[in-house]
Amino acid sequence: MKSYPKYFTFWHILAHYGLRFCSLLVLAFLMLPIMVIIPLSFNVEPFFSFTEGMLALEPEAYSLKWYAEIWHDDKWLLAIKNSFFIGICATLIATVLGTLAAIGLSNPAMPWQKLWMAILLSPMIVPLIITAAGMYFFYSQLNLAGSYLGVILAHAALGTPFVLITVNAALSGFDYSLVNASLGLGARPLTTFFRVIMPLIRPGVISGALFAFITSFDEVVVVLFLAGPEQRTIPRQMFSGLREQINPTILAVATLLIVISAMLLFTIEYLRARSERIQSGELDS
Repeated sequence: MKSYPKYFTFWHILAHYGLRFCSLLVLAFLMLPIMVIIPLSFNVEPFFSFTEGMLALEPEAYSLKWYAEIWHDDKWLLAIKNSFFIGICATLIATVLGTLAAIGLSNPAMPWQKLWMAILLSPMIVPLIITAAGMYFFYSQLNLAGSYLGVILAHAALGTPFVLITVNAALSGFDYSLVNASLGLGARPLTTFFRVIMPLIRPGVISGALFAFITSFDEVVVVLFLAGPEQRTIPRQMFSGLREQINPTILAVATLLIVISAMLLFTIEYLRARSERIQSGELDS
């Protein structure tokens, strides 16, 4: 039986279990609408609802044919290729820009830090439909609408604030005397960056990159404005499938996206915990 501190009264114990119960309710409220997609993706019938056979757990009511259909459909294959290509390219750009911006804004000598931070975080604050419309009119003037470069730059702009936030958090306890010591010993600025600053903020940079990738991988509004037929991504293909022809293949793709997102989130949580241990001195950086 679990032991409690001696000062715990009945109300302390009740609050302890009440908090756990409320946490489980919130988790169920957030996750059940998402998790219900997973069993539906194995439905042998082309329905978006549970059949009597599925509810009775009959083996013949389940099938993997919708997963197999993904790899035999040229539109889905193009969407998968585009999502990874655009996501990776946008992540690289967002990571570089966000990291450099975070290092600059964390420097005490940087003027108007709060103003610049607010401007750089504006893509997260402004409604996405307004951002997408503005990008469409701006990129159209540069002949970038309907091109891979236009979509990549737009997704990089949306992902940069996430990198900025995570790297800025990693730099919150950074000791700039280490930089001054490195420069004082004759190291070049680039050497100081890669040998002193980068090892300490690496978990924050990787976490920000993963957030930027997830943002690009799941984004649909900007793609609707900027992408042409050749730049169609997975969310865009899912949106078209829901409007044009409802097909359980969408559920199979959604399940795969849930798995990918879960893996990325577990990675982010591991890096966050590792960063905390590094800052507390439990691990050697």
